[in-house]
Amino acid sequence: VQLVESGGGLVQAGGSLRLSCAASGFTFDDYAIGWFRQAPGKEREGVSCINVSDGSTYYADSVKARFVISSNSAKNTLYLQMNSLKPEDTAVYYCAADPRPYGCYVAQGAKSYDYWGQGTQVTVSS
Repeated sequence: VQLVESGGGLVQAGGSLRLSCAASGFTFDDYAIGWFRQAPGKEREGVSCINVSDGSTYYADSVKARFVISSNSAKNTLYLQMNSLKPEDTAVYYCAADPRPYGCYVAQGAKSYDYWGQGTQVTVSS
């Protein structure tokens, strides 16, 4: 299992970024997938996840109405469209996967996921 994030960078407050997570070594339909982030000095927190079987999604309260998660099973790629970015969104963003199909477990915390990407840095300037 390999997860490779991309799309991070430096953006001004109010701007947008689109993160991608390219997965290999497994099929999306067989795994639960989601996004986490970790800011300096803080614990890793769940951001969003998607149940690829029915399209249901979960968003942390801090990103609701600003972030949109999506996936492309044909490309085995997970996306996170981040709009109206705030300085407090600054963090390393990680893609995560767990071998439980059709799940969305980000709210249960990082311990719910077995596989992680290397992360991509998102910095939002004020």
